[in-house]
Amino acid sequence: MADWLLVDNGSLRPASTLRLRELAAALSRRVGENVRPVSLLHSGKIPPGELGGESAVVLEPSLRRGLENGQSVFRVIPLFFGPSRALTDYLPKRATALRRRFPDLDLRIAPVLCDADRGGETRVAEILRDHVLERLAPEEPPPPVVLVDHGSPEPAVARARNFVAGQLSVLLGGRAARVAAASMERRDGDEFRFNEPLLADLLAREGFNSGRVVVAMMFLSPGRHAGPGGDVATICGEAEAGHPDLKTVMTRLAGEPPLLLDILADRFTQLRAGAGMAF
Repeated sequence: MADWLLVDNGSLRPASTLRLRELAAALSRRVGENVRPVSLLHSGKIPPGELGGESAVVLEPSLRRGLENGQSVFRVIPLFFGPSRALTDYLPKRATALRRRFPDLDLRIAPVLCDADRGGETRVAEILRDHVLERLAPEEPPPPVVLVDHGSPEPAVARARNFVAGQLSVLLGGRAARVAAASMERRDGDEFRFNEPLLADLLAREGFNSGRVVVAMMFLSPGRHAGPGGDVATICGEAEAGHPDLKTVMTRLAGEPPLLLDILADRFTQLRAGAGMAF
């Protein structure tokens, strides 16, 4: 019997853990199995009183407790858009360390939400399209759209973001003047230049620094970056202060709609059929 886990990166903000719990509960109802909400890191530091009295669950301690109690089969559904190093580096290393003590550990992870190398999956772009359309003013000309994510040290994550931006441009068609991808932030150094342009820089460019600009939020959960008063909102506010004719309009986050559950349920089915990557 597998222990099913819906895994996000984790956050110090309670709203992120509460959103993960909502998604895990909805996915459990959809697939008819108990899917537990688990974070890779960070969330264990949130005071339980801010989470309804129940502490957040962090992956490695949870795996260890399960292994100590005789559970050896774990199936991970990643709540990640692209192949973050948290999945491709951190998780395999922790699995290797646990397997030294628990050689029977059977850990398998489903594909991420958007695998740009595989192609053919449009549902993330469809979610973002629907959110952009909610923010359009029908009496105004089609605005430019900026699809923004956090930014990552992993080039494959940026490729996934850019892949979705291309799909979004096709799906919006004439409803958007143009669609561009941007990162909220990036690490210093030329080796991380693939994250360019930054959102702040793009909103200073001609074609994006005046009129209405829709900022499509490629974030799954509210937190320090994407929550109310978060970093993206601050960047947009500063851009408007520097360009009085600019009005940015942010969309809802991508972790809300039913279509996301369709993707997660498919990942569950793939894992149950033996697909996914073993660590």
